Amino acid sequence: MAVLLILVSACGHNTREDVPFMGESFDSDETYSRTYEMPPAQVCSAARLALLGQGYAVGKAGDDAVEATKNFQPEDEVHTQLSVRVSCVARGNERTLLFVSALLDRYVLRKSSSSASLGVGGLGSVSLPVGSREDSLVRVASSTVQDGGFYRRFFERVGYYVPSPSPRERVRSGDVPAEDPPPSDLRRTPVLPADGEDPAR
Repeated sequence: MAVLLILVSACGHNTREDVPFMGESFDSDETYSRTYEMPPAQVCSAARLALLGQGYAVGKAGDDAVEATKNFQPEDEVHTQLSVRVSCVARGNERTLLFVSALLDRYVLRKSSSSASLGVGGLGSVSLPVGSREDSLVRVASSTVQDGGFYRRFFERVGYYVPSPSPRERVRSGDVPAEDPPPSDLRRTPVLPADGEDPAR
């Protein structure tokens, strides 16, 4: 009996470790953050310019936070939206810790036929299909972008817009790529939910 209890306990422990979010280690890496020698208002302004320069629609812009979105359509009936959230936290008088995270939402086009009810004497109401169809976008996946290269390029572009003490220290415009490629997560094929399954899961 004691051996059986130990085995059951071990199996339950392994099951908990397999849960994706249980693998968060909170390591002290810099994937989602950088430090700049400027006040928060200037750093957030640079982040806003970096996003605007890449075609993002900025919905919120302040001295301590910026939020922006950009839409993609990798396939005819697949739509993706990339939402970027930036936070600027003061670290002393002239230093700012910039945090950024991107959320990728995937949508697919769903088509449904509409029907109309027709009253027939002696038979009651009969539903008949009509020719019109309604198309709607249904969210099938939502995940935080994990592509380290995407965040690295974002921070490099923010650094380009951060004011420099001397013009010689500023990166030349020719050294900055014309367009920042989207994150690698965007190239993944979305999985369609089965009938009766919650599409947002």
